Amino acid sequence: MFKSASRAQALKPPSPAPNYDDLQVSFGRCLRRHGFIERFYEILLASHPAIPPMFERTDFRGQRLALRRGISMAISWASGSSMVERPMKHMIDVHSRAGRAPVEPALYRCWVESLLATIDEYEIELTPELRARWREAMTKVVEAFARHY
Repeated sequence: MFKSASRAQALKPPSPAPNYDDLQVSFGRCLRRHGFIERFYEILLASHPAIPPMFERTDFRGQRLALRRGISMAISWASGSSMVERPMKHMIDVHSRAGRAPVEPALYRCWVESLLATIDEYEIELTPELRARWREAMTKVVEAFARHY
C-alpha cells in the first residue's frame, strides 16, 4: 500500500496537487454536527486491537482539538499548500518510529477507514464522488506518514 521514499519526499506536499477545498467545506459540515470527533475515536479505537493501548494515557480534550486541526491541515497539505509544510513535518515526526507517538504504517489504513466511516455518518451532503475525494486526499497524507516511519 505504501511506497518507500526519501525523508524529503515524505515532507513535501503532493505535486501536482488537486484542489480539495470541497473537503474543507465537507469537514466543516461534519464538525457542525455534534460529536464528530468523539465518534471518530470510538470507531478508530474499535478498528484494531493494537490501537487502544496507543491511547491509554491520552488527554482526549487536547487530542480532539489536535485531530480537528490535523484533519484540516492534512486536507491543505494534500492540496499542495506549502503553508502547512512545517506543522505537517512535526506531525509526521511525532508519529514516526522515533517520535513520542509512533504509529506503525499498517495502522494508517484503520485511520483512513475510521475517518471515512465517521464521515459516512455525519456528512449530510456526502456523495460517492466526495467520499472518493476524501479517500484520495487522506491516502496521500497517510502514505507520507508511512514513508517517514
